[in-house]
Amino acid sequence: MHSLEKMKVLVVEDNPNDVTIIKRAMRKSDVKCELYFARDGEEALDTLAQKGEFEDTPRPDLILLDINLPKINGLEVLAKIKEDERLRRIPVIVLTISEREEDMVKAYDSGAASYMTKPVDSKDFERLIQTVQDYWKIARIAPK
Repeated sequence: MHSLEKMKVLVVEDNPNDVTIIKRAMRKSDVKCELYFARDGEEALDTLAQKGEFEDTPRPDLILLDINLPKINGLEVLAKIKEDERLRRIPVIVLTISEREEDMVKAYDSGAASYMTKPVDSKDFERLIQTVQDYWKIARIAPK
């Protein structure tokens, strides 16, 4: 990603309230992002493969991935991303309500860049998203 480009972020989230919070937090940040959304694991994989209606969706610089998703769960999506030679360098942040240690271990074992538990309070959740943006603004992302 070049410094003048907007960071492209794929948000894989089925909860409309969480999507609203993420959008609001991203707008407030000084990090400029283009957001793309997938409502379930299958849609996320189709988006990343640029299949069908998603053929014009650009490759993301960062993926925010919920675990508890319809159709294909987030841990399966993460494993498929990291198995794919074209996608495996994209940092994936698991963003979930799950505090189960086994989910965290599976996520890191599958190549997650980070595992974050969603705060219950919407203001805390917004701050978490802004912190994620600030971090990725200064982190180096592997070339495509």
